[in-house]
Amino acid sequence: MTVMTDTSMQQHRQALTVDPQGLGHARHTVLACARGAGWGELDSAATMCVTELLSNVWKHADSDKCVLLIQPSVRALQIVDSDNSQQFPIVRASDTCSESGQGLLLVSKSADAWSGR
Repeated sequence: MTVMTDTSMQQHRQALTVDPQGLGHARHTVLACARGAGWGELDSAATMCVTELLSNVWKHADSDKCVLLIQPSVRALQIVDSDNSQQFPIVRASDTCSESGQGLLLVSKSADAWSGR
C-alpha cells in the first residue's frame, strides 16, 4: 500500500494504492484518528468498516487507487473512501448460505449512517 498523507487539525486524508497486506496500515490510521478525537469506543466498528470499504475498492473498483478521508468531529467519526469506479456499492440482503457479499451489510449495521455517493 502506497501512502501519501495530508493531515490538518481534524481531518486525515490519504491517497492509497490498496493491496490486501496494506490494510493494517489503514486500520492503524483510523484507530489513531478515532482515539485522538475521543472516539476510542468506536475502535472495532471503525476498523471493521475501513477494512471492508478498502477491500471493496481492491476487489470491485476499476483501479486499486483510492482516497481515504477520516473526519472526526464532536458529533461523529466520518470515514469516506472514494475511487474511480462508476458503480456504487450495493448492500445485499442477508444470505446465511453465501460465502461473500456480506461486508457492506456489516458496514451498514455497524455504522449509524451509510451511503454511496
